[in-house]
Amino acid sequence: MSVKVSDQEALEYHQFPKPGKVAMEITKSVANQRDLSLAYTPGVAVPCLEIKKDPNDAYKYTAKGNLVAVISNGTAVLGLGNLGALASKPVMEGKGVLFKKFAALDSYDIEVDTENIDRFCSVVTAIAPTFGGINLEDIKAPECFEIERRLVEELNIPVMHDDQHGTAVISSAGIINACQITNRKIEKIKVVIVGAGAAAISCGRLYRELGVKQIYMYDSKGLIHNGRSDLNDFKREFSTHHYMTHAEVFEGADVVVGLSGPGSFSVDDIKLMAEEPIIFTLANPTPEIMPDIVRECRPDAIIATGRSDFDNQVNNVLGFPFIFRGAMDVRAKKINMQMKLAASHALAELTRKEVPAYLREIYGKEIVFGKEYIIPKPFDKRLIVEISSAVALAAIESGVAKGEGFDIERYKVELAAKL
Repeated sequence: MSVKVSDQEALEYHQFPKPGKVAMEITKSVANQRDLSLAYTPGVAVPCLEIKKDPNDAYKYTAKGNLVAVISNGTAVLGLGNLGALASKPVMEGKGVLFKKFAALDSYDIEVDTENIDRFCSVVTAIAPTFGGINLEDIKAPECFEIERRLVEELNIPVMHDDQHGTAVISSAGIINACQITNRKIEKIKVVIVGAGAAAISCGRLYRELGVKQIYMYDSKGLIHNGRSDLNDFKREFSTHHYMTHAEVFEGADVVVGLSGPGSFSVDDIKLMAEEPIIFTLANPTPEIMPDIVRECRPDAIIATGRSDFDNQVNNVLGFPFIFRGAMDVRAKKINMQMKLAASHALAELTRKEVPAYLREIYGKEIVFGKEYIIPKPFDKRLIVEISSAVALAAIESGVAKGEGFDIERYKVELAAKL
């Protein structure tokens, strides 16, 4: 399902009929003097005093519980690099559109004009009381790891850097299903990750939580191994004991996950892989290897990309709206590993269910669980129900949210009604 848009169409979409993609809406009547007295002075003083007595009442009397901050400094915008804070704003507005469309969450985009970690964290910490959750976006590695770590520790609301964890959650779901289709045991597979940025590190960490024991990671200088002296702490997590040749790494590999750029692994590499190789070529907009080239030399492969015009798109919109929805609805204090794993397993399970007729109509073809369908489609209306409820339950069971009175079946009904 290929959709092509021109540069001019993109500019006109963002400019007309009103610049930008987001706006604020009023949720209460402001039709007369009485409404005005309730919305602002003197009526507004009453909830202010209640919140002063009990800060939790902010969730009762304000929009905090349904409001996400989408925050960036613009140092790693899409595949475009360091464009700066202001130039990142169209992407952050776009993230707000996705939060609203797919999970009925409101958002403000906030562009912080600094590359200093201390200053960035200080700004975000200071404005955090406004929000029920914080989505960090397009912040370059390795700074993004420290920024997220600090904010998770300092704040008592969900904080997640989606560039790291979104790809990890969704690709994990794809690996779970690909292993089922090919009769592999996850704890026995050999995984090669090409790339060592934010997404790659988080993918490696989540794959380990899934049970993967053999992971080999490449950065721009080659295999990450103990003989190198140029590794930061994050890369060192995936350092092998000794140097291996490219051929040795790819020989018999079950999975390769490309999170780098075009040409960073080759046809010769994938020819060395095991039978029915699982090949995720996720660089965007140009994959490391185009799917048709992979298919030509490895017709037995399961292939995923980051693009919407091929099957098995690893699209972050399958994750972040529903992860935040579930976390915020149970007032989780953080998004932990158990919640991310729950999202991955819920995505994998949803893919294995019968596909509704409306999805077949949208995509114009039959969609059946198998090599061409290992990851759900973004317009599957069941995502908000299945993923958000799994995340909410995991938050409660792992102790980062209170579970008194939580009824998961009732919650699923509430989620279905939101869209």
